[in-house]
Amino acid sequence: MRFADCADWALWADPEYAPILVVVPERHYADVDKTIRVYFDVHTGKWWWATQKEIEKTHPGATIIPLIISSDKTQLTTFGNKTAYPVYLTIGNLPKEIRRKPSRRGQILLAYLPTTSLEHMKNKAARRRAVANLFHACMKRILAPLEDAGTNGVLLTSADGKVRRCHPILAVYVGDYPEQILVTCRKTGDCPKCPALLAELGEAILPHGTHLRDIDNIYDTVLPARDEGPAAFTRACNEERMKPIVEPFWEHLPYVNIFAVITPDILHQLYQGVIKHVVSWLKAAYGTEEIDARCRRFPPNHHIRHFMKGITSLRRVTGKMHADICRILLGLIVGLPLRAGLSPVRVIRAVRALLDFLYLAQYPVHTTETLRSLDEALARFHANKAIFTELGIREQFNLPKLHALLHYAYSIALLGTTDNYDTQYFERLHIDLAKDAYPYRASNRKDEFRQMAVWLERKEKVQQHSKYIEWRRSGGPSFQRINPILAPPQVHSHVIMAKHPSVKGVSLETLIREYGATHFGAAFARFVVLQRDPHIRNRAQVERAVHSVILPFRSVAVYHKARFWIGDVEHFQPKANPLDVVYVRPERINKHGKPVPGRFDTVLVNMGTGSYLGVEGYRIGQVRLVFKVPRRPLQELLPHADEQDLPEHLAYIEWFSPFTHPDPNHGLYKVSRSFEGQQRLASVVEIKDIRRSCQLWPNFGPVAPREWLSSNVLELCPSFFVSAFSDLHAYQVIF
Repeated sequence: MRFADCADWALWADPEYAPILVVVPERHYADVDKTIRVYFDVHTGKWWWATQKEIEKTHPGATIIPLIISSDKTQLTTFGNKTAYPVYLTIGNLPKEIRRKPSRRGQILLAYLPTTSLEHMKNKAARRRAVANLFHACMKRILAPLEDAGTNGVLLTSADGKVRRCHPILAVYVGDYPEQILVTCRKTGDCPKCPALLAELGEAILPHGTHLRDIDNIYDTVLPARDEGPAAFTRACNEERMKPIVEPFWEHLPYVNIFAVITPDILHQLYQGVIKHVVSWLKAAYGTEEIDARCRRFPPNHHIRHFMKGITSLRRVTGKMHADICRILLGLIVGLPLRAGLSPVRVIRAVRALLDFLYLAQYPVHTTETLRSLDEALARFHANKAIFTELGIREQFNLPKLHALLHYAYSIALLGTTDNYDTQYFERLHIDLAKDAYPYRASNRKDEFRQMAVWLERKEKVQQHSKYIEWRRSGGPSFQRINPILAPPQVHSHVIMAKHPSVKGVSLETLIREYGATHFGAAFARFVVLQRDPHIRNRAQVERAVHSVILPFRSVAVYHKARFWIGDVEHFQPKANPLDVVYVRPERINKHGKPVPGRFDTVLVNMGTGSYLGVEGYRIGQVRLVFKVPRRPLQELLPHADEQDLPEHLAYIEWFSPFTHPDPNHGLYKVSRSFEGQQRLASVVEIKDIRRSCQLWPNFGPVAPREWLSSNVLELCPSFFVSAFSDLHAYQVIF
């Protein structure tokens, strides 16, 4: 075992973090009456507040350092049996945006645990007990300094020179289900948090009415049985459904309830757990042929992965692939009849409920109301899950990962949103702190962990010195306390266009022939009329004024791509790439001489009354052209407009029908092409009126027409459903 001193508070003393350290718990509210709580970072949850009050009873003036620990065994080599068992540490005083970025070094490698399987022990049960006891013995040794420091505190100096009496306390332990079972000493199959047993995991409510097991009973009854001998201790553990771990590492850690520190796991519980099960259930319910046929026929979108070979034959499906499947999952089954002849309504409702839960669980900000919506979504699934039993797909739903969803709202209110402790952020550290260090750079593969530890230590020192040099070169600016959560980086406009157009001059005839901008002249003339007099509301007046508009140009600059900033709904920093891209390009021939189909994405357009959330005031349109009119002709057309008010980038849009009401079962809005007579209704709008891209799911009916392709389905399909699942931002906006 190789481990660092957990009492070496490098993260606390790092100058880079001095302006952003959070040292006190806070309660945030969404309303003036303070009835709706808001949760995001660890310091906004109930755990920090309650623990602070408990410490203040005996040690007034304390500053809590919430420790977030993660452990996970990983393969070091593609072939062979070389593994590492790293333990990572971060602190809840850092904003989650810092902690989840490896480049910000907000997490440190605490230890490499032994990876031995103790194969010399022939009895498998004894071997498993020995491995579990070895894990707890190692963790107890690593975390031993916390026993005194957590109780009495330790004086620590942050980089801004302030000295505080800090109490480091284990707040969160991040791991997948086997790791959670190992940490809590529970038996495999049971819930690691509450008293629910394997046979009770499929229930829609908590079987014992509590989110946590009784930790006091373990301290008062189970652990004292060690003094009565191994047989008595084993018997006491069996009665409590615990593994006979002689010295759990958390036994003497102050203010720690090990069942409370176990947190939700989006990656393993949802993507690699429940969603994986649901996909297999849908394959059994509907068959593979039609599901795969629909996969190939979704129109392209920046956020969507196209499964051109379908999803039913995928092997070794990663969490990222399951996330991509979720973006189209509901669209695969809407309108598809069940093979057994039963009504598919309950299947649709169950899948929609789980997708709602999945997306709600990933909100970067939660309120009391959104947590209620989270529980309601789970209740809807349980109300409709019986259809899978009637179809003969499931006999019971005693799945630990499904049961874990009952604890999500409780854990979020306790410790902040799930992006504070998602395992995918910690597993990303395997690359930098384990895999990269082993095969090529740090070791000769003999006694590798000692060499890896030395290499990582030197690398960290080089990084720290580089930061110091950068700080000195910038003039040694003083620390300024900021809150990067409430003050994210702002952009001047949500539209980001290339400096130069894709094609500098495209004739009006080419716009009609290659881009499909059939009514460009009339649409642009209407735009000019409305720019001259925005108060015109009578369509007849507009059409009369159009005849007086003569276009003083014969070509325009064309852009084949537009980017949009789609930061988080509550103005919090986004957890992923905050840019959305809309593609608008005609058919072309690639460098191999093969034709590449054109692509004209669909978007959500603000009609003038759209708000920050919801579809009211918005309309779906297909962008056929993004262009820029030369400055001088534009000034001739709009002579009374100020220079800064002249429109710059414009878009030619073909409209779909307005939003009405979502379907009561799948919750999707249905739209179709809008026509004026026999011609598609089209307009020219400013590019700034486009909110974001929007994917449309074809209304396939019982069988997807085989002549429909991803490249032509927007032209051939008569009606569509508006997807709210292309990304988290779309889900928060389209409802």
